[in-house]
Amino acid sequence: MRLLLLILSLAAAAVVHAQSGVPAPVIAGRAWLLLDHGSGQVLAHENPDQRVEPASLTKLMTAYLSFTALRQGVLKLEQPINVSERAWKASGSRMFIEPNKPVTVSELLRGMIIQSGNDACIALAEAIAGSEEAFAERMNREAQRLGLANTHFVNSTGLPDPQHYSTARDLARLAQAVIRDFPDFYPIYAEKEFAYNGISQPNRNRLLWLDPTVDGVKTGHTENAGYCLIASGHRGPRRLISVVLGAASDGARAQESQRLLNFGFQFFDAWRLYQKNQVVSQLKVFQGGENAVKAGFLDDFVLSLPKGVAGHIAVQVTSQQPLMAPIQLGQRVATLTLKIDERMWGEYPLVALEAVPVAGFFGRAWDKLLLWLQ
Repeated sequence: MRLLLLILSLAAAAVVHAQSGVPAPVIAGRAWLLLDHGSGQVLAHENPDQRVEPASLTKLMTAYLSFTALRQGVLKLEQPINVSERAWKASGSRMFIEPNKPVTVSELLRGMIIQSGNDACIALAEAIAGSEEAFAERMNREAQRLGLANTHFVNSTGLPDPQHYSTARDLARLAQAVIRDFPDFYPIYAEKEFAYNGISQPNRNRLLWLDPTVDGVKTGHTENAGYCLIASGHRGPRRLISVVLGAASDGARAQESQRLLNFGFQFFDAWRLYQKNQVVSQLKVFQGGENAVKAGFLDDFVLSLPKGVAGHIAVQVTSQQPLMAPIQLGQRVATLTLKIDERMWGEYPLVALEAVPVAGFFGRAWDKLLLWLQ
């Protein structure tokens, strides 16, 4: 399922948009992007592939690997973690963990996410991989797996380094992956404050107080990176993710992120083109126990479309032929092309809604003959 969703998001993010007549927002930032979480559509952007210093937005990947370790049983929430001297002496923002005072994984997660503690990141990295350097290698492997083509990590915290960089597009995809793959842990990003060691610190994401539909995600700041914010809002059936990099101040990054989210919800409508498991097409299968396979989406397929264009949508299904058995549930089997007024809007993968096993000897032989004749 995770692989399927990854394919969907990467394919949708490569959508070629027609001119929709939607006025582009003017956002005060070095680079920015607005992403529809469900479909992976990029609704608006400026300098989306410009490499920048991600600062504490890096912690999204540290969190992703921490959540993965919890899911795999490598870590447990109430497991005590010993604090190394390196973690204790971490520079920058901290949750104030101390040597000889074990801290639980659950506390470290909140110290990293809510308080943006660099010490928490290093403690988690060492618990998972043995050292922060080894953890950074895992971060880069995971970035490659997620399709983050212009991202490279050197550390778990986001402290400046010439070889530590990302882009607005990659950071939006990373936030999308955190929300999509770990819905049980994502609510931590909406928590407004956390206290540890007698010190209470607020979440730096101002939008949690200003907009009740915003439930994450992460702030970042260094002198070179400027003020950065990835925010996510959920209104009705849609979730949008905004990325604003290089704003002039804490207040500016919140204001510009709010404007970007409002733009997406105001100028685009949510359209559910297909329901979960709805049959979009039945495709011919060769050498299978069945002659056809049902194709569609394993989740509701919801797009953000400019207001007023719903009556101008046309779809076309192109099958990957010859389609050979065996076919696995969730396997990509076709492409759905979406056009608006005969102009290309995007291409999305259709997947098998059922498994099709290999046919018996005579069935395979007959289909081999048909393929040879064709």
